[in-house]
Amino acid sequence: MNLGTFSISLTVKDLEASRAFYEKFGFSVFTGDAAKNYLIMKNGDHVIGLFQGMFEKNILTFNPGWDSNARKLASFTDIRELQRQLKAQGVTLVNEADESTTGPASFVAVDPDGNPLLFDQHV
Repeated sequence: MNLGTFSISLTVKDLEASRAFYEKFGFSVFTGDAAKNYLIMKNGDHVIGLFQGMFEKNILTFNPGWDSNARKLASFTDIRELQRQLKAQGVTLVNEADESTTGPASFVAVDPDGNPLLFDQHV
């Protein structure tokens, strides 16, 4: 099962303070929009998202179809197929992708400890 690129989406109280903190660890802004309260930062292949006022909890994020530079992969497992595979294994989903569509979609699962996992396909 290929889940795509991985990042952690952090819920932060002060976007600028968090950006400055993670820059000390070698992260730099890769994309995002501070005016919309989010920044995506990278250090090599490590990716973190900083989100102010958007989520209640930190989220493990998987992006099927993307590499760590947000470039479309030549081949990947579509999010709807990942959803079908997980549901077949008994994973309960909080939100589901519409399986009658193609292209961008997302779904959310929650692990036994309440940690959300976002599967977010942009291609």
